[in-house]
Amino acid sequence: MTTMLKTTCVLVSVFFLAQCDATKNTSEAPKSNDAMTENATAKKMMEEGFKAGTIVYSQAEEDCPYTIQIENDEPSYFLDPVNLEESYKKDGMKVWVQYAGMRMMNRCEKANPVNVVAIQKREE
Repeated sequence: MTTMLKTTCVLVSVFFLAQCDATKNTSEAPKSNDAMTENATAKKMMEEGFKAGTIVYSQAEEDCPYTIQIENDEPSYFLDPVNLEESYKKDGMKVWVQYAGMRMMNRCEKANPVNVVAIQKREE
């Protein structure tokens, strides 16, 4: 009887351990190729001096109509691109941008004027 009880306890223990291990393995999903490609692209762009930003449109009086919110720096900040092309004037568009500061008065309170050196659409 004790041999049968020991065998039953061992089988139950093995069953529970197998279930715990199976649950642990299924919860750790591997990263998709898209996510790894996106991370590699972001790293490459940042190494080349680009900043991740989002185009923001505003109709508020005394505000710049289009600004670029730089996201990855803490705290985030706004740029006033004085030479933004029409094709990039879309609220919410994600972009990679390189810019140079300008020595001129601010056109709006929340953003500093910049000259866009390079810009391209970013995958969302």
